[in-house]
Amino acid sequence: MTGTPVTGTPVPGARESVPAAPVAAPAPGPVPAKQRKRRRGSARFAGMAEEETVSAVVPPDAAPLRPEASGRTPRGARFARVAEAVRRTEPKPAAGSPDAAAAREAAETVGRLVRLRAEGRSGEAHALLVEIAHWPANRFPLLADELQRAALGADWATLLWEAASLPAGRVVAAADALAGAGRTGDGEQILRQGVARPAAEIGEAVLALAGAGARREVRALLDAYVRVRTPEEAARCVGPDPQTLVPLLLEAARGVSDERHWDVVHALRVAGFTV
Repeated sequence: MTGTPVTGTPVPGARESVPAAPVAAPAPGPVPAKQRKRRRGSARFAGMAEEETVSAVVPPDAAPLRPEASGRTPRGARFARVAEAVRRTEPKPAAGSPDAAAAREAAETVGRLVRLRAEGRSGEAHALLVEIAHWPANRFPLLADELQRAALGADWATLLWEAASLPAGRVVAAADALAGAGRTGDGEQILRQGVARPAAEIGEAVLALAGAGARREVRALLDAYVRVRTPEEAARCVGPDPQTLVPLLLEAARGVSDERHWDVVHALRVAGFTV
């Protein structure tokens, strides 16, 4: 008698049914890498850790902040790239700007002077110095730097001497330019040499400057004159116009010292001028 097979009993030769595989869940997105923590106590890794932190926060094309914006100056190798970027953003004279042209002309002229000296052509070298002594006052610091770089200190002294013979206003302008560039000693020297001229000529120069409203130039010229010349020589410079020049001379003398002021007062009275 053939019975009905018991449910669940495997039949020989029959293929077992394979259960369906479960549906795979979608793959998770890339997990952000953890930011590397700064390793404490290891100086050689400190810069690396902080550099990674900076690069993770600051976009590569972000404009660097200037150090003075925070009131503190960045230090350490990790700021090297930022500092270099700041330097690249500093304004520089354009190739065709007046400053760049003046610097180039000064360098070329001093190079020419070096060649003349090397060839023993002293006369032409001196003539070149006389020529550049008439250059604008703001180029004197450039010439000073180039001559110093070329080890032509004697030629710089000659140039100052030649420039000191220019009209008084130009002498004062050259002295101002040198002092403004940090060459106070050279500025004082050209003034001292510039007042080594006849007293009447100094008086005429002061009158011309005063008439043009150049009060600062007047003070600079008379200050140097009172310091370098004797009170008697200083008193003689007021001859061209005593009414205008006596007060200016006394003001300059008072600026030097009380003693020099009284010496000039005495010299003026002896010379017959009313004080």
